[in-house]
Amino acid sequence: MEIKTENYNIWYDAAAKAVIFQGSLRLGGMEEYAPIVQLLDNVVVERPLTLTLNLRELKFLNSSGINVLSKFVIKVRQQKNMQLMVQGSTNIYWQGKSLKNLQRLMPSLELEWE
Repeated sequence: MEIKTENYNIWYDAAAKAVIFQGSLRLGGMEEYAPIVQLLDNVVVERPLTLTLNLRELKFLNSSGINVLSKFVIKVRQQKNMQLMVQGSTNIYWQGKSLKNLQRLMPSLELEWE
């Protein structure tokens, strides 16, 4: 599973049980985020015991994208048996506040900073 454009690249590494985000996500609303939501939903259907969202190379994410991640975290939380780790970078400004807010949605979510 991979989505590759001029501005961003997102793919699921099944062996590592990780979704990797790179680039800048400045899409114009939830309709434009639909392929990303579908990729994330497909990962949840596989029900890995642990899942990593690697956001370390995601330079920008707009409010619609943060909404997509928030809904995804809630969906994972509802699975009850799935552990979620989010990897972020302290060098990317938006990640500091936004990723901590994801932890409020799912207290068992692990945040790992680089």
